[in-house]
Amino acid sequence: MDIKQINAAILAGDFTAEQLRSIWDTVKRANNRISMIKAQNFMVGDTVKFAGRGGRNYEGTVTKVAIKNLVVTTPYGAYRVPANMLQAA
Repeated sequence: MDIKQINAAILAGDFTAEQLRSIWDTVKRANNRISMIKAQNFMVGDTVKFAGRGGRNYEGTVTKVAIKNLVVTTPYGAYRVPANMLQAA
């Protein structure tokens, strides 16, 4: 099953609110797991890039690595960024 089929099944499905909450919780847990794994791939001093709010692209240096988020210092300031939004520059 691909993502379009999954989305269509959810939209067309006759799910209860409890079932939809369960699906949402599963998606959140999977996203958190991906962030934790990706955060382990970065180290303090790495140069990274990410898209900020409004579509503006930033490039900066990792100054802190936490469990799921990293602090990235750019010429515009320091930002706490989820690891799954970062790419190596």
